[in-house]
Amino acid sequence: MNFKLIFNIAIHLLRARLKQTIVAAVGVTFGIAMFISLVSFMNGLNDLLDGLMLNRTPHVRLYNEIKPSENQPINLSDNYRNDVNFVNSIKPKDRGKAIYNSKSIIFNLKKDPRIIDVAPKITIPVFFNSGTIEIAGVINGIDVQAEEKLFTLSDYIIEGKIADLEQNNSIIIGKGLADKMLLAIGDIIKITTAKGNLSSLKIVGISQIGIAELDDTMSYTSLDMAQKLLGEATNYITDIQVKLYDITTAPQVAQEFKEKFNLDTIDYQTSNSQFETGSSVRTIISYAVGIVLLIVAGFGIYNILNMMIFEKMDSIAILKATGFSGNDVKWIFISLSLIIGFTGGIFGLVFGFIFTNIIDNIPFNTASLPTVTTYPINYNPMFYVIGITFALITTLIAGLFPAVKASKVDPVEIIRGK
Repeated sequence: MNFKLIFNIAIHLLRARLKQTIVAAVGVTFGIAMFISLVSFMNGLNDLLDGLMLNRTPHVRLYNEIKPSENQPINLSDNYRNDVNFVNSIKPKDRGKAIYNSKSIIFNLKKDPRIIDVAPKITIPVFFNSGTIEIAGVINGIDVQAEEKLFTLSDYIIEGKIADLEQNNSIIIGKGLADKMLLAIGDIIKITTAKGNLSSLKIVGISQIGIAELDDTMSYTSLDMAQKLLGEATNYITDIQVKLYDITTAPQVAQEFKEKFNLDTIDYQTSNSQFETGSSVRTIISYAVGIVLLIVAGFGIYNILNMMIFEKMDSIAILKATGFSGNDVKWIFISLSLIIGFTGGIFGLVFGFIFTNIIDNIPFNTASLPTVTTYPINYNPMFYVIGITFALITTLIAGLFPAVKASKVDPVEIIRGK
C-alpha cells in the first residue's frame, strides 16, 4: 500500500468538491470551537464556585456535636409495663462544644504526614448591637497565621488587613453586616454573647466571601479574643480544621480521627455535597453539548462522502481496474474524512481559544463578587486534547461507512453500466 499515493488521491478528490469539503470542515471547526468554549467556561465557573465555598472548607473538621444521650432507659417490657414507672427521654448531656485536650490532639495531628496543617477555631453565636439594632450572627475565633495558610482568608478581605486581627479587641465583619449597621473601619461594634457577656470591639477590616448569607452574619476575631469573649481558658477550642495533601482520602481520614480522638468529624465532600453535585452536572452538560455538536458535524461529513462516492463511481472503478484493491480505496476515503477532521479540528482549537479569550475579557461586575472582574475561564490544555481527539474519532467513524461502501464497488458492473 502506497500511503503517499493514497494521500495524493484523497487530496485530489477533496479539491474536486472544494465547496462541500469546506462546509464539512467548517462544521467540525464550529463543533470544536463551541466545545472548547463551553467546557472552558463551565469549568471556570466550577472553579469560581469551588473557590467561594469549597476552598473555605476544611478537608476534615473535628468538633463536638450536641446529640441525644445514647444510654436511654431500657425498652418497656410487656411483663413490667403495668407495674413499673420508667423515666423516659433523658436529655442530652451538657458536655459543651469544647474539645477537651485540644492541644494534645493538635500536636498529634501536625505530626501526621498526610496533613498539610491544622487550624483551631472557636465558633461563637452572638448578637451584634448598634444602638437599638440587634442582628444575630457568628464570630469565628481563628489562629490568624494558620487560617491564612490553609484558607487564604486575605483574598476575601476587601478593606483592611487580616494581620490587624492580632491587635487586642479587634474584629473583621462581613460587608452585608457593615452595610446594614452603617459601620466602617475604625468604628466600634458591641457584641453580646449567648451567656450575656458584653464586649466592644474595633472594626479593623471588612470581608466579602460573595455568599450573602455568610456576609450578613459572619465575622472574625483572634483566637485569644474569642476566648476572652466567652470567659474561657486559653485551651478552649470548639473546632479543629484539617487540610490534607490528598483530599480524596478525606472520608476515610475523618472516620479514622472520629474513632481515634472520640470526636465528631465531617469531611468536605459531605459538608459540600450540593456544590460538588452542581459542578458535576454542569461538567456533564458541557461535554454532552460538545459531543452532540461533533456528532452533527460527523453526519455532515458522512453525507458529503456518501455523495462523493456516487459521483466518483467511474473514478473508483478506474482505480480498481488499474490495480487498486478494495482496501486501498477504503483508505482513500478514510483519509478524506481524517483530513477534514484534522483540518477542522485544528481551526476549531484556534477559534475555541480565541472565543475563550473574548469571554475572559468580558466585564463581569457584581457587588457580591468584587474580586471577580471578568467571566471565569479555565485554560486547561486537556480540553484541547479531548477536542481534537473527539474531532478525529467522529470524522473517522463518519468516513468509515462510506469508505467500506466504496471498497465494495465492482468495477466491471460500473464500466458495463456505462
